[in-house]
Amino acid sequence: MMHKDEKIWLTLSFGLIMGFMLITGYQTLVLGMGPPSGMDTIDPQAVETTAPFDEPGVYQIGENEYEVVMTLQVFSFDPGDFEIPAGSTVHFTMTSKDVIHGVQIAGTNMNAMVTPGHVQRITQTFSEPGEYLMLCNEYCGTGHQFMATTITVK
Repeated sequence: MMHKDEKIWLTLSFGLIMGFMLITGYQTLVLGMGPPSGMDTIDPQAVETTAPFDEPGVYQIGENEYEVVMTLQVFSFDPGDFEIPAGSTVHFTMTSKDVIHGVQIAGTNMNAMVTPGHVQRITQTFSEPGEYLMLCNEYCGTGHQFMATTITVK
């Protein structure tokens, strides 16, 4: 036979767990705050011959809207430093040729994992002019500290 206090604690614990699950489900399904699906895959050995990664670069796709097709590999980003106008929305399409990399843009909330064999898509709006440091924040080898590039927003 359970004591009354045990029943109360079990009921409260179950209620909290259900509440957290409902909140998480609401955020994911209704607000779209779920993690990226990682459903787009690519052969990491054939990145250079697979569209769109066969032509990495910065492409204007609308008014103040750009797509950056980027490959990450041993201590570098391709394309490297690039420039966009202030107020631009940038859609990054990225993949890794070798190991897991983490992409972070200082001064923004952009932070993503880029893994070999998967295509990572993330969008960032650059409202303020300035130089934004894009760096790898996942240890990727002995030259990791040199893996950085600059986005200039004018």
